[in-house]
Amino acid sequence: MAATYGNRAGVIVPAGTFYAITAVLRSGHVNLMQNSENPMHSARAVSPSTGRATAVSRSLARAVATTAWLSAAAGLAPVAAQKGPAPAPAPAAPTFVGIWYDDTGEGAVEILPCGEHLCGRIVWLKNPVDSKTGRPHIDDLNPQAARRNRPICGLQIIGDLKLQTSGNWDAGWIYDPKVGKSYDVELKLRSADRLTVTGYLGTKFLSESYTWTRAPANLKRCDAV
Repeated sequence: MAATYGNRAGVIVPAGTFYAITAVLRSGHVNLMQNSENPMHSARAVSPSTGRATAVSRSLARAVATTAWLSAAAGLAPVAAQKGPAPAPAPAAPTFVGIWYDDTGEGAVEILPCGEHLCGRIVWLKNPVDSKTGRPHIDDLNPQAARRNRPICGLQIIGDLKLQTSGNWDAGWIYDPKVGKSYDVELKLRSADRLTVTGYLGTKFLSESYTWTRAPANLKRCDAV
């Protein structure tokens, strides 16, 4: 195979054409001739005193055209442009969705989308069995007698949270089965792994806030037992 050279445009240039282009650039006196069938005819001189700039421009254009023709005839593909490494994907934005240990560390709540709202249910208990009865914990303190036999594991305790312009979720409800009471609730992300849960009654003037911690996604769930 004949010697070739690579140029900055990414085209493989046969050696003969490379020297022809070099001659044009250095002297401006060489004009490559071509026709529709064979672009490689002999070169002729162009007088330095007349039309030098035009001749150089024409010669350079013809030399480039010749390069492309020869590359195609030889079956040579253009040299692929060098590309840098792909940029790393942006880290995912922190999300409310997931499993969270409550402030006591005794239970974990899974927060999920429920239509346009957020809701949450208990999916893990440190002690799933009631030591007094030897059976799974139930919602025995619920003010509605008909609900007092509901198992605590799997119980929905958060609902109707609405997205606010601040990015927080508010105006929902939270139920505390330890005391059998419900409150208004607001959720704020403090970091990817810290969630502030604020319970209040109508107004936040009198409220209590707690910090929940994100639990591992592979936490063994009581509702899967």
